[in-house]
Amino acid sequence: MILKKTLVSNNPMVNEKYYEGMDIIYSDAYTYLDVLLIARDKIHQGHHLLTHPLSGSVKPNETPYKTVAVTQEKRNLDYKSVLIMEESILTAKKFIENKKSPNWTEKLSQDFQLIDFYLIQNAVESMDQFDK
Repeated sequence: MILKKTLVSNNPMVNEKYYEGMDIIYSDAYTYLDVLLIARDKIHQGHHLLTHPLSGSVKPNETPYKTVAVTQEKRNLDYKSVLIMEESILTAKKFIENKKSPNWTEKLSQDFQLIDFYLIQNAVESMDQFDK
């Protein structure tokens, strides 16, 4: 059985790669926190978290880009997913409020896109290998 995924992202590189083959909720106007809040709302609707919202070693106030994967299919409310999302939102808010992100150069912005892209690409490929 193939696990269908929905990506929530503000990363144009992720959107470009996955918009045709996967369900994606994307806007380049979303902030890092917006992505987490949208993913949380999906989880409250019964979708399950597939990737950790704070994956990677880049802190929420150090990058503007984030992608989170949830199940496309709604199921029963998954309390573990809810807890992880809510705690991740609190952590992200703490980082963002304590130290605002600077206006990154275009080169650094592209580097942050690439980091987020590789994180989600590896996660998707890992999930897909078990669907075969």
